[in-house]
Amino acid sequence: MILHAMAGSAYFPRIAIPSAAVPGASRHSALVRITHWINTLSFVGLLVSGIAILLAHPRLYWGETGNVGTPSLIDLPLPFVLTGQTGWGRSLHFLSAWACVINGSLYVISSLAMRHFRRTYQVPQRLTYLLVIAVLFPLMIWTGLAMSPAITSVFPALVTGLGGQQSARTIHFFVAGSLVLFLLVHIAMVWRAGFTKHVKAMITGKDRV
Repeated sequence: MILHAMAGSAYFPRIAIPSAAVPGASRHSALVRITHWINTLSFVGLLVSGIAILLAHPRLYWGETGNVGTPSLIDLPLPFVLTGQTGWGRSLHFLSAWACVINGSLYVISSLAMRHFRRTYQVPQRLTYLLVIAVLFPLMIWTGLAMSPAITSVFPALVTGLGGQQSARTIHFFVAGSLVLFLLVHIAMVWRAGFTKHVKAMITGKDRV
């Protein structure tokens, strides 16, 4: 997920902090910038591979099992186009997921240690990021692990606690949709606040006024 301040918009107003008022002042640390762009790449990998996996079977079920011959909970308006050809998608999804988990954990821990959220985010931003970090990300990880037979064979409570593997897949789909919506709002807010300026700040770490 992409995590940095959406400052300067009507919904997320820019905060008056000393460093932001000085040309060339440091806005984002090197660690924040590096983890931000790694998160960006891993999220793109997750999105592309997730779409490929979904297109192999665009139906959602509830419970332990679900296939073409059983009633579905939701039929997504998508064609079956990649059945039997998602090996690359699953591999990329697995790799991107672990990159996102490890890198995202590093970002959160370092941001808390450096008080990055407190120094640069308004209350609405903090609540939004709290929802993403404390609820959506853990739920994505849990449901993702619950869909792995190798992991659930060792930790069956991961899947039974969700009502079955297909229930985990359905929850995973809707949480992923929520994260995509968060990303779109995030990009829109950055665009309104000055896209080029904020992207440069996330690359160079410096504010320009």
